[in-house]
Amino acid sequence: MIWPFKTRTTKQIARIEIKGVINSETRKFLLEALETVKEKKFPALLLRIDSPGGTVGDSQEIYEALKKLQKKTKIVATFGNISASGGVYISMGAPYIMANPGTITGSIGVILRGNNFKELLNKIGVSFQVVKSGPYKDILSFDRQLSPEEEKILQEMIDISYQQFITTISKERNLDMDKTKSFADGRIFTGEQALKLGMVDRLGSEEDARCWAAELVGLDPEKTKCFTIEESKPFLNRIFSKNNNKSKFTLMNDRIEFELKTSGQLLWLYQQ
Repeated sequence: MIWPFKTRTTKQIARIEIKGVINSETRKFLLEALETVKEKKFPALLLRIDSPGGTVGDSQEIYEALKKLQKKTKIVATFGNISASGGVYISMGAPYIMANPGTITGSIGVILRGNNFKELLNKIGVSFQVVKSGPYKDILSFDRQLSPEEEKILQEMIDISYQQFITTISKERNLDMDKTKSFADGRIFTGEQALKLGMVDRLGSEEDARCWAAELVGLDPEKTKCFTIEESKPFLNRIFSKNNNKSKFTLMNDRIEFELKTSGQLLWLYQQ
């Protein structure tokens, strides 16, 4: 982390950006950054969310950390181009939420994916011999189809995770459970629609959210600056990353890597 040693943090607003898929790396950075906000006694935090979601456990841990920080710091979440699924869950840790009118949000639900290469393996003549302690130890194995019993087990997991999601939304947004369920069916909607549903408090830009955060802690919006807490990077990485846009091949490779890493994990993820 990089600290603003020469300025009074009590007169500044901390800013943290959640960008991209939420995973273990995101969680590690966010928890460290939130601890910095607490230690440096920033009066307010501007939480910028531009994420399609991600893994369930990581999203839950970030949400819980934000809830603890609320005791000492005002938190305003602001949605960027997209704040869906796990991005929505994380935002529940902020008592004040602002979205752009055209923000893509929603996608409230749970998905669990497995990779089935059975047909491919058959074509190239590859098979596996499995010795296991119980009938479900190799559930979601990539070389066979799920059995009906396995589907039932996994569906129960998904249902429990989904219930956790909508319960948190209902509690934090003060919404009736039936109302939450009426739009928490995986659909996506705009920031304008989210306002009508009670999922966000205001419509506006990140700058509007910054001004709002300043006002909440009695600071002058015209004079109050944001200090962005960023993940520390090696010096050479900082130099070369400025003009190093990812190629389509790299992005595709990242996507494949994510699919393989999260195979068999519960995800709160918007399906793009």
